[in-house]
Amino acid sequence: MAKRIDVNNLNVYYSNFLAVEDVSLAIEPNSVTALIGPSGCGKSTFLRTLNRMHEVIPGARVEGEVLMDGTNLYDSSVDPVAVRRHVGMVFQRPNPFPTMSIAENVIAGVKLNRGRMSKPDAEELVETSLRGANLWDEVKDRLDKPGSSLSGGQQQRLCIARAIAIKPDVLLMDEPCSALDPISTLAIEDLIQDLKESYTIVIVTHNMQQAARVSEKTGFFNIAGTGMPGKLIEMDDTTTIFSAPSEKATEDYISGRFG
Repeated sequence: MAKRIDVNNLNVYYSNFLAVEDVSLAIEPNSVTALIGPSGCGKSTFLRTLNRMHEVIPGARVEGEVLMDGTNLYDSSVDPVAVRRHVGMVFQRPNPFPTMSIAENVIAGVKLNRGRMSKPDAEELVETSLRGANLWDEVKDRLDKPGSSLSGGQQQRLCIARAIAIKPDVLLMDEPCSALDPISTLAIEDLIQDLKESYTIVIVTHNMQQAARVSEKTGFFNIAGTGMPGKLIEMDDTTTIFSAPSEKATEDYISGRFG
């Protein structure tokens, strides 16, 4: 089931450097929340805090709370690996495992977490996940071919299939279309609309038109200057952000005055 996420007074550090300061927001279940803002303002850093992926960087830490249906993901009793099972992630560039087939790519995360699977269970999961990523009909006759043999857009949908195979509650997408052509981008955007029926989705994008097309809520991040922390300037319904933002900096950004 999709989960609600509440972030309270979150500060993100890399060693002593404060990268993102005092973020508080609510992310509704079964919806798409877009994060926009200029490069270097902390959008992707913030996104990675939602599944504790930033912790793989030495010295990274957070202060504050990230609550998923009321459970603080940063409580000392919570295993970060378990968090990543519930909060999947799709990265900027498609990254299928090059030595694995299409089918092996899909179930790689499941096998890592659960160990061996029976052949019928694996085949069923491969088909279900690829159908969920709207890729099954395109690859069903070549599941034994390398994942890297697919086009860029297909590779990204394969990565989405791999992410949803572990049955997460939340799906994070860090600029998932930035390396794709317009047709592949449209396919991913259509897929996002289908996926929100089952997942809570948070997407970082530099494409403001994309944010307007796919999301119900949009948060605008900004930075005051080099060496300063990124901040969430405002968050509202996407239609409000793009038509009547409450902050001048938001209006300046979406109108192209900077960024």
